[in-house]
Amino acid sequence: MASLTGGSYPPSLDDELERDRLAQVIKDWSIANGLAVRPPPAMTSDPEGILATTAPVTIFPSPFPKSCFEEAKLIQKTYNELYARISQDEEFLGELVQEVAGGDEFIANLWNVHLRVKMEGYVQNLALGLFRSDYMVHQDGSTLQIKQVEFNTIASSFAGLSAQTSQLHTYLAQTEYSLLKDTSAHAGLDLPANGSTKGLAAGLKAAFDAYGKSELGHRTCVLFLVQDGERNVFDQRHLEYELVQQSLASGTGAIPVFRLPFSQIPDRISIAPGSFKRQLLYHLPSNPSAVFEAAVVYLRAGYGPRDYPGQAAWEARYQIERSAAIACPSVLTQLAGMKKVQQVLATPESDGSHSSALRRFIKGDDKVEGLWRTFTNIFPMDDTTAAGQKARCLATDPAACQGYVLKPQREGGGNNTYRSAIPGYLQSIPEAHWGSYILMELITPPPLSNIILRNGQLEHGGVICELGVYGTCLWDQTSRDGKILHSEESGYLLRTKGDQSEEGGVAAGFGCMDSVSLV
Repeated sequence: MASLTGGSYPPSLDDELERDRLAQVIKDWSIANGLAVRPPPAMTSDPEGILATTAPVTIFPSPFPKSCFEEAKLIQKTYNELYARISQDEEFLGELVQEVAGGDEFIANLWNVHLRVKMEGYVQNLALGLFRSDYMVHQDGSTLQIKQVEFNTIASSFAGLSAQTSQLHTYLAQTEYSLLKDTSAHAGLDLPANGSTKGLAAGLKAAFDAYGKSELGHRTCVLFLVQDGERNVFDQRHLEYELVQQSLASGTGAIPVFRLPFSQIPDRISIAPGSFKRQLLYHLPSNPSAVFEAAVVYLRAGYGPRDYPGQAAWEARYQIERSAAIACPSVLTQLAGMKKVQQVLATPESDGSHSSALRRFIKGDDKVEGLWRTFTNIFPMDDTTAAGQKARCLATDPAACQGYVLKPQREGGGNNTYRSAIPGYLQSIPEAHWGSYILMELITPPPLSNIILRNGQLEHGGVICELGVYGTCLWDQTSRDGKILHSEESGYLLRTKGDQSEEGGVAAGFGCMDSVSLV
């Protein structure tokens, strides 16, 4: 801890009155400003959907190395370019899909959606990515370096709550920390501004504007595809409200935004009859005569198998993909987020047939070296390459596996297998499916402490922080030179978890919201 702060941080809050006061201020501010989630069904019965509870959050912002923070933000536009170009390379993605699809039906089904649309022809050339690149600080002796945990190409969540968390900690620094008996929480805090809500909304607006006016005479709209019973609704609503505000500020009038549960797609959307452009029409359930044309479809659902309980759900995804709406993401962009892609990109140039993967998409030694510095060691789990065979030995060795995490091709928390649990897990699945996983060396962060407010209770102890940097990118999928129409670094997320927890997903119940104090 001293390596980042040079002293004791955060304050211990030994006084019960201090703890209670600060917790109450945070609870009230959070509800008043939408730093909230719907309560889980196990906590309370809420059939009318009127209740909210504070999102889990740290009492204090967590120290984060300034050089690492700036590097992560600076490299984001290069990551935008990288993943936009990967999504354009059907041959590259197809090869990797074939390597993992035998043990991963979900990936195989996504690829089949693409193949069906390809057969009849895509009608929308533009693709939108609201990305998030996640990092942890790796400590190697006295050296601190960001290392990428994963790159998210679908449903990159918590931009709305992240901006609110930064505002919360700024508010507390201005009003409350100086009142504590231990003033170390107030001295010298460097709290960077966080424009994550504005940034992602600007990306959505760029795509909406690029779509243009309806040729059918309908009002155009943005659809948020969401999960049934979504608890993280306020995070999404912040983006919606900001998108409306930006459109009003530009003088074009409020962009209509509608939330559509994934399961209701067949009932609420249709392809315009008789139009070869296949415009996507949305039928407002409260007013069936009101028909809108979807310019942008923003998927906050559809990233995992549970969103596809049957063939009807896959047919719904197919209708979205084949339509004229700009999908965020397209199926190919979603597939670009496979962990297998990350593993191949991180393959050293001296190893294997994928040695030039990074240079295949990014030109310029400076850009390539900048990306390379963020990679950690990642291995395939196939049985044909030397790297894959090495990984299998590591993963099945009870001692060697302690430094690794086994990852499937999934987004969202709760999917990974860590350390000593890896050998047993591998034995529980067919060996033929092992190739659909990757094995990643664990990142070793510097020790930190903080206090987490979760479900009204304070938890004090060691923590691990994970930084996510958002990027927005709009590009032409058919352009030979990978023409990018919009690309921005778009704010950040800091998620924090107890240092005894392996997973860090906030929505999955492991992590909490946090913000950065630069050191």
